[in-house]
Amino acid sequence: MEFVKPGTYIDFMRHRGPVVGASLFLVVASLVSLVFPGPNYGIDFAGGTEIQLEFQGDVSSNEIRELLGELGYRSADVVSVEGKPREFILRVGEVTALPEEQQNRLEEAIVELVGEDNLREFRVSPGGDKITLRLNHDVDHHALKEVITAQGIRVREDPVLLTGSEDVRIEVFLEGVADELVDKLQERLGERGPTEPERIEWVGPKAGAQLRDAAIKSLLYAIAFIMVYVAFRFDLRFAPGGVLAMFHDAVITLGIYVLVQKEVNLTTVAALLTILGYSINDTIVVYDRIRENMGRYRDKPLRELINLSTSQMLSRTIVTSGTTLLSVLAFFIWGTPVIKDISFALFCGILIGTYSSIYIAAPVTEYMDRRFFASPKKTAAAKRARA
Repeated sequence: MEFVKPGTYIDFMRHRGPVVGASLFLVVASLVSLVFPGPNYGIDFAGGTEIQLEFQGDVSSNEIRELLGELGYRSADVVSVEGKPREFILRVGEVTALPEEQQNRLEEAIVELVGEDNLREFRVSPGGDKITLRLNHDVDHHALKEVITAQGIRVREDPVLLTGSEDVRIEVFLEGVADELVDKLQERLGERGPTEPERIEWVGPKAGAQLRDAAIKSLLYAIAFIMVYVAFRFDLRFAPGGVLAMFHDAVITLGIYVLVQKEVNLTTVAALLTILGYSINDTIVVYDRIRENMGRYRDKPLRELINLSTSQMLSRTIVTSGTTLLSVLAFFIWGTPVIKDISFALFCGILIGTYSSIYIAAPVTEYMDRRFFASPKKTAAAKRARA
């Protein structure tokens, strides 16, 4: 399928100045957006609790979201489950039901009950829903439960003595963030309230920070290895343009994601890695044609070869990018909320990646060739072409 007639020649490089300037502005604006307003990190990166609930009556996501805000839950988000009108996924920023101060007071009260010499370890689970004690000898479980409830902590099950260990291990299961949230919703909604949670997941702030760092490293490693590949696949004059184009595509896509305040999570990282792969693939196709024409037209400056090669590949670019965008658009329109988010990122990334192969990768390659690789004869020819 030919959208552009064979033999068509378009002077793309003539307009590279304004386009590169606009791209530079978008990159700077995207980097600024990472500070203000800043990314809307999801539970994967910021930490929090995710609960899937089925309600007994008709409720809307807006009603639940407003109710969670009234109950004091921060960063509350509600997503309806596709095909199940009464089922929702609730995400809140709280991870533990036991703040650090309350944990310290509880530890002091338990030490007073069991004795400092008897208590070998006091540990609260990261989710704040379980206390583990290691003791030299057992204590009265009823008294232990009373000490815990006296601190305003609700116990879900009686203390359990674990067997199979040399020392005494006691576990006390508490009502965590999910239990408290469900109880409050049942109290406020009455007969329309939720049943027992179908799924509970949580990520602590430290784990979220580690995931965030690992995601950034994965993007940097991908860019570094692709740069090495392009350098070996072609030569050093091509590698910087391909890498800058990938960086350009990822940063602007992330900036758009931040500006519309979509949730940045592991799914977003997967989308950005996909965009990197798509961007370098499109760039390499153009690079291949440029290299072919460099051997075919040895007397022409690289600027003309870029225009010629890009014009020759224009129909292929339109077909490839167009069909991919149509597929992604279908997912965005009819997909689930998670699919819609990754489709939105891919849609933006494919659009940006298509023009970056022409107006970012190619101009950088032309500059590298003119500055470091071109012979005086070719440099003079390039000047005459620009004139």
